[in-house]
Amino acid sequence: MRIELLHVDDCPSAPLARERLAAALRRLGLDDVVVTEVRVADDEDAQRLGFLGSPSVRVDGIELLTTGAEAIGLSCRRYATPDGLSGCPTQAQLDEALSTLRGGPAALQTTP
Repeated sequence: MRIELLHVDDCPSAPLARERLAAALRRLGLDDVVVTEVRVADDEDAQRLGFLGSPSVRVDGIELLTTGAEAIGLSCRRYATPDGLSGCPTQAQLDEALSTLRGGPAALQTTP
């Protein structure tokens, strides 16, 4: 299993996303899984990677918590949470999205 945290330099939401992602993996007993951080430096990188904004989490190349309305590009990402838009998914959203791994990669493409 390959998990990536994609982000731009100095993204204010990346540290919280990193922390919540690690917590979710621990809760699921997947704390031995290595998370690779991918720095997206410019628009060329964003286009090549299909980057949907910072921060983004991918599992085996599948984007977590996508609505399908996100645009590819060098930008901040906004997540719909129960408390409104946020720069990072909630702990519960990450826990739930990662728990779908048991259902296979197709189960990961869901609206948060």
